[in-house]
Amino acid sequence: MRSALARLTSNVFNPFLVSFAVIILLAFESTVTVAEAFKWLSVSLALSVLPVFAFVVFMVRINKLDGIFINPRRQRTKVYVLATALAVIGIIILHFLEAPKLLLVTFVAGLAAIAVYMSINLYWKISLHTGFITAAAAILIIVYGIIAVWAVLLAALVAWARIEMKLHSSIQVVSGALLSAGIVIIVFQLFGMIGD
Repeated sequence: MRSALARLTSNVFNPFLVSFAVIILLAFESTVTVAEAFKWLSVSLALSVLPVFAFVVFMVRINKLDGIFINPRRQRTKVYVLATALAVIGIIILHFLEAPKLLLVTFVAGLAAIAVYMSINLYWKISLHTGFITAAAAILIIVYGIIAVWAVLLAALVAWARIEMKLHSSIQVVSGALLSAGIVIIVFQLFGMIGD
């Protein structure tokens, strides 16, 4: 039962779905009309989640990755490089298209996190699942306030799941959580998004 719950939690709250959900929320939060929200939602997804997910699925199909969510540290480098390139391109495009500041800052935080995680990945396996869900929780709390504190419970649940499945050690999930939350807070603070 514990194993099944851990697997379900890990699969549902994976980095792709978490990113997808956050982008949807931020697109609607930072725009006035539904049409505008869908415009920025489409642009943001096309510059982040969708191409990276498609690349990962392709790499799994040609046996270059062991799995979509479970793969050895050495296999992640190409995914990190693609995600970094897309984040840079995304920031440039969102800037020139005058995208909502909230989406732009989220892309900057994403780029910072990817760069740090990619560097760490060269030497050590840190938990992306825990990092993504904790970053999402931090963003939601910054944007929505105390009402979003429940997201911290999801982060704790995902951390437990990754440890329960023996995919990460406690230090790997704690490091992923603290690092991503710290990056989000620092970037949002630098852009004046905290306390507005």
